[in-house]
Amino acid sequence: MRASQDDFAAHIRDPERHPAPAGIDPRRMQVYRDLFFNNVSRLLAGNFPVIRRVYGSRWPALVRDFYRGHGCRTPLFPELPREFLRWLEDSGGREPWLPELAHYEWVELALQVSEARADDVPHDRLDVPRMDVAAALLAGRPLLSPLAWPLAYAWPVHRIGPDFLPEEPPASPTLVLLHRGADGGVRFHAPNPLAWRLLQRLDEAPSLSGRAQLEALADEAGAAPDDAFIARGLDMLRNWHRDGIVPGVRR
Repeated sequence: MRASQDDFAAHIRDPERHPAPAGIDPRRMQVYRDLFFNNVSRLLAGNFPVIRRVYGSRWPALVRDFYRGHGCRTPLFPELPREFLRWLEDSGGREPWLPELAHYEWVELALQVSEARADDVPHDRLDVPRMDVAAALLAGRPLLSPLAWPLAYAWPVHRIGPDFLPEEPPASPTLVLLHRGADGGVRFHAPNPLAWRLLQRLDEAPSLSGRAQLEALADEAGAAPDDAFIARGLDMLRNWHRDGIVPGVRR
């Protein structure tokens, strides 16, 4: 029985190299082949719509290569997009921007299904009436929400499509912030380099107060940590607090 199952699975994945198991009607076998492959193709097309449009008529061949050659690490069907991303990262030999584009398309799903919660890290929400939120953000240790992900890509993944296929990465990386709001929706933001670095610092140096973070940021940027710089940084922290990206300060 096990041998028959292995033969069946091998044929479904790679019918050109593995003959159909004996004793099965060829028409029924064709139904199985089409059903399995089309289900995988539709699922991946739904999660990677830009890649699907870029590849056009070549899409089935790309899916077939994955379907035939990748050994999945999980039996869970919803994890298939992550497996496709792993395969693109590991197999190489295609457009150099393809793995980053795939990650950019996959990460929205990853954040949507993430089981992380802002309350995973003990913090004060700063929602007490008449609280001086600005003072608390400067004196306390601002918390970057576990549902806010700053990302950097070498390629302009937000612009790639059938009409724009870059040949060389730009001089500056593409900086992105993904955030899942209280309504469950995932939003994409395009922070400037200084804001993106501050977001990154909140996670890298969680022991620093908001003021210390801004002073360190100024030092990195070669700027004076004067009142004007602190005020601009505080505006960012307050806006992020309003949007839930910085839900409060660590306890």
